[in-house]
Amino acid sequence: MLKEKITVLFIGDVIGDPGYNLISTLLDSFRKKYNPDFIIANAENISGGMGVLEKDAKKLLELGINVLTGGNHTMDKIQAHKFLNETENVLRPLNYPRGAYGKGFGIYEINNSGIKIGVVNLQGRVFMRPIECPFRTLDWIYEKITEQTNIIFVDFHAEVTAEKIAFGWYADGKATAVLGTHTHVQTADNRILKNGTAYISDVGMTGPYDSVIGMKTDSSIKRFLYATPQKHEVASDDLRIAAVLVTADSKTGKAESIDRIMYPEF
Repeated sequence: MLKEKITVLFIGDVIGDPGYNLISTLLDSFRKKYNPDFIIANAENISGGMGVLEKDAKKLLELGINVLTGGNHTMDKIQAHKFLNETENVLRPLNYPRGAYGKGFGIYEINNSGIKIGVVNLQGRVFMRPIECPFRTLDWIYEKITEQTNIIFVDFHAEVTAEKIAFGWYADGKATAVLGTHTHVQTADNRILKNGTAYISDVGMTGPYDSVIGMKTDSSIKRFLYATPQKHEVASDDLRIAAVLVTADSKTGKAESIDRIMYPEF
């Protein structure tokens, strides 16, 4: 008999080695506390703060994370492109031009339960690369995924809150959850939209908070002071995990709850 409800833990943007080390230390305790059926993490910043190398992706997957999503930095490191083409469990935004390296969605079975979950990675366009429309891309992939499952989780990687909220309303009733990433600051607007989609504008980041969105403060401040490029270096102190926990009906795919997690709390 299929489970009536499924619980998904989504971990916000994991920043470099500090983010990985924190997850490797605490993920087992999170499993015991929240008992998730499936775990997703955004990993576009896992390799030195920008990009996702094979060795780093595999380290996260070996912890028991089921799928890694990405964003505008996923393909920053050219040596990762072959791996992105070959792996099924590391995604980049689906709305990149046709023929780009990697995959933008996947359908996975949850713990040999017979229940399938679709995971979609999409990227916004405001102040981002001028790629394909994420709204219309959702329409296309929705028809494809619902041939196998009604459970659809979307990592919407975007800069502008208005675009994220508009996408959330557009996906309401189609996606089980629309979970914003990219801006690295957890928002307090987690809710269930009127047609059953769990929504949050940004899940937040997992990594060092004694920083400017994960990077050392000195070089980040100089970028604004002098309007010149500065070397990005991952910070190391005040580590925290940002995540959300979503519970949904396993048959209809409608979300029933979405709870924010920040550990340790500020």
